[in-house]
Amino acid sequence: MSFTYGAYTACLQDRTLPEALDVLAGAGLTGAEINTGGFIPSPHAHVDALLASDRARRELLAQFEGRGMTLNGLTVSGNPLSPLPTEGVPHAHDLRRTIELAGELGVRDVVAMSGTPGSDPGARYPSWVVNPWNGIDLEVLEYQWSVAVPFWKEIDALARERDVRVALEMHPRNLVFTPLTFEQLLDRVEPTHLGVNLDPSHLFWQRMDPVACIERLGSHITHVHAKDTAVLPGAAVRGVLDPAFGPVPEDPAARTPTGVGHFCSTWPEDPAWRFVAIGEGHDVDYWAGFLRALAAVDPDLAINIEHEDAAFDRVEGLERGAGALLAAAREAGL
Repeated sequence: MSFTYGAYTACLQDRTLPEALDVLAGAGLTGAEINTGGFIPSPHAHVDALLASDRARRELLAQFEGRGMTLNGLTVSGNPLSPLPTEGVPHAHDLRRTIELAGELGVRDVVAMSGTPGSDPGARYPSWVVNPWNGIDLEVLEYQWSVAVPFWKEIDALARERDVRVALEMHPRNLVFTPLTFEQLLDRVEPTHLGVNLDPSHLFWQRMDPVACIERLGSHITHVHAKDTAVLPGAAVRGVLDPAFGPVPEDPAARTPTGVGHFCSTWPEDPAWRFVAIGEGHDVDYWAGFLRALAAVDPDLAINIEHEDAAFDRVEGLERGAGALLAAAREAGL
């Protein structure tokens, strides 16, 4: 076995699944990951229909097999712990249904986020504790863990029953956003089927060392998103947790999409950081070393490009990222 290099199709959700897969295959990729709920729609996977019909599942898999590709992940990035009625309950429902679907499809990996509860039982909005040096923040965290632990114990049991691994993305604004916060989840939940989706872009953003994180997390890494981040000169005065964002632009042409119907807030003119295509923030040599570090942990991982660089057209950005990633793979002998 060896790494499977693919891409997450969220950036191509304006195309049909066959069209999206043709783009990935044309870029030299052999794997794909599709969205099944959470924050963004799932036009490439109609979950209810797929759960209800063995024929629909066979037809879905045939679209991959016919192009020599593997469906290597289902993604349901959301906030299943949110107190907001438009997030918490529906996103938790999406996660459970995605795990069931993954089991039926024989897809081992489900990518999710740990979620962010409110600060207390009466909170209306999620509350992310960035640095709990204040004792009050520690009290908030203890309440949040009291919400998270029983939920993730339940999800771990469902994943174990379905023989599925849930890979949590260490993303800022979530309870789990660093290796150490993931280790807290391990200690409190004691899971058998929860791991990490190693996305270096969120680690670069926090000025962390992805290779050091790989070495620390080891076999807990079950899935990988290949995405780059450039930390920019604005970080000198803004810091990487820069809060100076504005509302989503009214002009559709000025919006930064993260999927169909979902957009980022307006970025500052002189930002501290931004997501970039693979190779635009770190060179091929860096990515070769990154792949070697992953191979030392697990040589059979799915490594999927997640394209969120608004400086490039979606297809151009994917192709540039694929070119850099595959060049790094050749350099690393992987």
